[in-house]
Amino acid sequence: MARVDLNSDLGESFGRYSLGLDNEVIPLVTSVNIACGMHAGDPCVMRRTVAAAAAAGTLIGAHPGYPDLQGFGRRDMALSPDEVYAFVLYQISALAGFCKAERVKLAHVKPHGQLYNRAAKDEALAQAIAAAVHDFDPSLVLVGLAGGKLIDAGRAAGLAVAQEFFADRNYMPDGTLVPRKRDDAVIADESFAVARVVRAVQDGRIEAVDGTIIEVAADTICIHGDNVHALEFAKKIRAALTQAGVELKPCCA
Repeated sequence: MARVDLNSDLGESFGRYSLGLDNEVIPLVTSVNIACGMHAGDPCVMRRTVAAAAAAGTLIGAHPGYPDLQGFGRRDMALSPDEVYAFVLYQISALAGFCKAERVKLAHVKPHGQLYNRAAKDEALAQAIAAAVHDFDPSLVLVGLAGGKLIDAGRAAGLAVAQEFFADRNYMPDGTLVPRKRDDAVIADESFAVARVVRAVQDGRIEAVDGTIIEVAADTICIHGDNVHALEFAKKIRAALTQAGVELKPCCA
């Protein structure tokens, strides 16, 4: 039987600003990636989100990003590999503190936004992230774009890795994500997204944005928590995968 993890990026509210439907999405996924206060989130939000995920029995991962609240971590930054190492280690440590207080294990690390995208292509940056994860806790699973440099760097560092597929993002012919500055970067058609997820899990292939058939690995499926369709995506994708005989199970357990 095929199996896959269903994850969502959550804990992205900040102060008086509310973003996402965390409490509704958490019970529908098998793992969550919680913002660590740099691109989104704050200590109080981190604490609440960890507690909610722990109560639901949902696996918890750290979601470190560039220090860019204004741009939600989706703008590029000219940080050196040493700086990236320090920022990633700092953020993992912060979230792990809240996990320890809730007596729940931190299971994985998944970079956010442009840090994630850069790590899929930039070998030195990917190695810095993998080193930070390994140095904090080599038992953590490193999540990255399927086929990207971060997956290679994680394996080289001796980490377990999980290759990720995005339910709500279009893909370029080379297997990278369509840049968010393009109008076709995010998929709004729920039926299309659901069918494509099932195909990715069962067949390991999808259509790129130009119609090219590309191969993808899907250990874990991401639904962005800030997408306005996140709740419906989660419900329909979960139902479709179950109907297709796919077991939903955390890949980082």
